[in-house]
Order: sequence, then structure tokens, then C-alpha cells
Amino acid sequence: MSEATHDPKYTPKAVLYLAFELSNTWWNLGFSTGLGRDARRRKVAARDLVALWHEIRLAKKRFGLPEDAVVRSCYEAGRDGFWLHRCLVASGVENEVVGAVTRPRNVSSIVRQLKPEFSV
Repeated sequence: MSEATHDPKYTPKAVLYLAFELSNTWWNLGFSTGLGRDARRRKVAARDLVALWHEIRLAKKRFGLPEDAVVRSCYEAGRDGFWLHRCLVASGVENEVVGAVTRPRNVSSIVRQLKPEFSV
């Protein structure tokens, strides 16, 4: 019987997922590996990049990921603009900025948007 060969390009890479909730004073961070484990939630002072990198290192350690594991993050566009995106990408983080969604305030406005001829 012959041995199975192992091709590294087909081996899934370790990934740490990071979701930001940005505010003026605090950033809430949610870390996961996407494998059904409990998320790691942390809060750091807004714009404190030293604390952010420290929390990323601790999250990798907690989930048993190698130091060179890929980090994929996302946050909603808003008050912090794109400086954070540029900083994350420059540091090797795969980041997505999600556009803010405007939501109608009530059901009546939803119906009017979908069917202008229908009045409630």
C-alpha cells in the first residue's frame, strides 16, 4: 500500500476572527476561531493600538493558534473612518469595513419603501 501524500496548499490555515464594536471611548473586541468555541470578549480604550495587539496575541494563545495565524477582522464604518483599516492591513490583518445600514424606524416606513402605492 502506498503512503498518502500531504500537500500543504490544501491544509486549512489557522485563522483568528476579530469583530470590533467601535465607540468614542471604548472598543469592544470579539475573538473566535469559528469552530463553535465560546468567543473571547475584551474591551480596550479607543484607539489604543498597543492594547489591541496585546489582546490579539492573548487570543491566539487562548485558542491555541500559532503566532503567525491569519487574523481576519471587520468593523462597521463610522466615526473612526479608515485609519484603523489602513493600520490593520499594514500590520498583516485581513480587514473588511462593513457599510453602515440605515434601518427604517417602523413597519409603516418599510411597507412604503417596498410598495409606494400601498398606504398604511
